[in-house]
Amino acid sequence: MKRRKILCTLGGGLGAVAVRGRSGLTASSGGTPSTATDSDFQFSWSETRSSIGIADFSFQLRHAAERKQPASERLSNPVNFLEHCRRLGAGGVQISIPAGDEAYLAKLRRQAEACGLFIEASGSLPRTDSDVASFEAAVRAAKSAGAAVMRIPIGGRRYEQFDSAQGYRTFAQRADDSLARAAPVAERHRLRLAIENHKDFRVPEMLAMLKRIGSEWVGVCVDTGNSIALLEDPMEVVRAYAPLAYSVHLKDIAVCEDEEGFLLDDVPLGDGFLDLAGMIETLRRAHPEIRFCLEGVTRDPLKVPCLTEKYWATMADVSGAELARTLRLVRSRAARMPDPPVSRLPLEKQLQLEEENVKRSLAYAREKLKL
Repeated sequence: MKRRKILCTLGGGLGAVAVRGRSGLTASSGGTPSTATDSDFQFSWSETRSSIGIADFSFQLRHAAERKQPASERLSNPVNFLEHCRRLGAGGVQISIPAGDEAYLAKLRRQAEACGLFIEASGSLPRTDSDVASFEAAVRAAKSAGAAVMRIPIGGRRYEQFDSAQGYRTFAQRADDSLARAAPVAERHRLRLAIENHKDFRVPEMLAMLKRIGSEWVGVCVDTGNSIALLEDPMEVVRAYAPLAYSVHLKDIAVCEDEEGFLLDDVPLGDGFLDLAGMIETLRRAHPEIRFCLEGVTRDPLKVPCLTEKYWATMADVSGAELARTLRLVRSRAARMPDPPVSRLPLEKQLQLEEENVKRSLAYAREKLKL
């Protein structure tokens, strides 16, 4: 089956929806709506809708498969993503929002409001002074679309990116500088920046950085599964970040031992070992209004090589007790990893699995977690 045909069979033919679908939306050649009217944004409410949103990275396989399609037809187009998530029964979205077209942003906001969905933005920090203007444009776009929060990832997996303590310290200083540039912009536009714990900063490092910035507009996007890769206890991470939480990436994880440490796999909500109900209660106790977004990634399990020399190049302050505790947890919660791995499946099967994983997570969030 050809790639375009595969994509059009998923989700009831999203490519057709993007051009003239249930919303009556018409897309321009640039990928933004051009002729839709307010009456186009009238949607029926689903009684089975969840309050949980979907982060765009939950569809990273779909996004990669559509890169050669016109922008107006891609799922990554915010209008298309919002509609697709609505049809799946989600309560909102977290997605990158393009700057520059105020008419498009206003219609995107009306579309979300008409069907009762929230929007959170996803963006990046200004790395240099010359980036501040484009960052401010992104903040304006997020506000115009109705977002009150912008999720910010700063780094990747520190144990893969850096092979020396100095390399990591340089990265951390640049992150401080970038946040110092971004905080005044966020304050000026009253948009909350939620820095994700993204396998980069451990809890003490993240909290120290936020304390140095000292802005009520800069907090945390709490990812419930990431920090075990840095040998931190998932529940303790949630408790530590809850007072500063502005957004949540809700995911479940499975683990098993590996010759270099352990494997870490994103799995549908309820299929892993995390105490999701306890995490939700902790976060809501701190912030009753906080919103949750599903960010479960369909991919091969990630290697966490905590028994290798390179892993420890940036982790000199981490104790052997923390390593031992994490490995005990991995052994006690060991799960069977997917066979064959996702990457060895045909594209059609990969995309179907990704869609199914999202649907299963939404159902669990609604039925078991009461989201």
